Amino acid sequence: MTKYAALSRTEVTAAVERTGLRSRVPVNYHFWLHPETFGEESETQVRDILENYPDDVQMVEFAMPDEYSASGEYAEYKWIYKTPPVSSFTLGLDNTVLISDSEMSESAGEFIRRFPSPEYKNLTKYNLPDDGRYRLGKWWRTLFERHWTFRGMEGALTDYYDNPAQVHMLFEALTSFYMRLMERGKTEMSLDGIMMGDDLGTQTGPFFSERIFTEFFKPYYKLMIDKAHSLGLHCWIHSCGCIKPFIRHLIDIGLDVLHPIQKYTMDEREIAKEYGKDITFWSGFDVQRIIPFGSPEDVRGEIKAMFECYWRPEGGFILSAGNGINGDCPLDSLRALFMQSFETAMEYAAK
Repeated sequence: MTKYAALSRTEVTAAVERTGLRSRVPVNYHFWLHPETFGEESETQVRDILENYPDDVQMVEFAMPDEYSASGEYAEYKWIYKTPPVSSFTLGLDNTVLISDSEMSESAGEFIRRFPSPEYKNLTKYNLPDDGRYRLGKWWRTLFERHWTFRGMEGALTDYYDNPAQVHMLFEALTSFYMRLMERGKTEMSLDGIMMGDDLGTQTGPFFSERIFTEFFKPYYKLMIDKAHSLGLHCWIHSCGCIKPFIRHLIDIGLDVLHPIQKYTMDEREIAKEYGKDITFWSGFDVQRIIPFGSPEDVRGEIKAMFECYWRPEGGFILSAGNGINGDCPLDSLRALFMQSFETAMEYAAK
């Protein structure tokens, strides 16, 4: 039995909207932690840790279309109507091309016309009951990641120059699909917010220029953010890597929450100082260096540093992991992560 109670949706909403913290900072680790990767002996201990600490955000996963392998009653709930290329089984994901150069340049409208229907009956993978927590509906691969999944990384990055009209056609179709999912998520899943995953950055900078972002991405993100707001939903975006040139644009189009402000790709103190009054940071604890290679004391020190960086009395800070916490995380460090997070959250709640 946990000694900490999960926050209510009202408390998390206040943190998201920066209207004044009602209690402690929200903490959201469960979604990012993968006990099955720790091995049979340690998995039980990881699950015991989870049992001792609440998750303040209830993640509700949308059932998104398969790339090309759907079957059974919903065989049409897939993006691509063609036999998968042999290379899809031998190459890395970002090197697999499902839509060829000629198909993109000459017949993009054909595969877009055969897009799956957002009226798919099984909207969510897990029918989780509303337990009073903030409910966040999520999907991965929104625009850029969906684009390169279809075209391969090289094809996607050159499409912005060689096939701009077709990219707009694709993004318009995807945006329409996602906005219908938002409508259904509000009515059928009782959501409070929508999380879209779209990794736009590398370790050292974005995948593409600010001009490409403003021409191809910003208008469609704005449509989706506006749609979420029209439904009474917050909009959250996950984007790994260095995306500093895009943050002001995302704020300008109304984004509510940004994850993770990835450590070692951007200066988190600089980002928090510049944008901390304009957006809520779903700030992610580093999983590349500190969790796998640091000591429990390093973990505790980083939690304290994150609070010093992001905490505001009005809210705007949700503590989470930067990405998946897997079996390379020592159990002592994992215990330190949870214990220090909640202890520090309670300490700051008393301020």
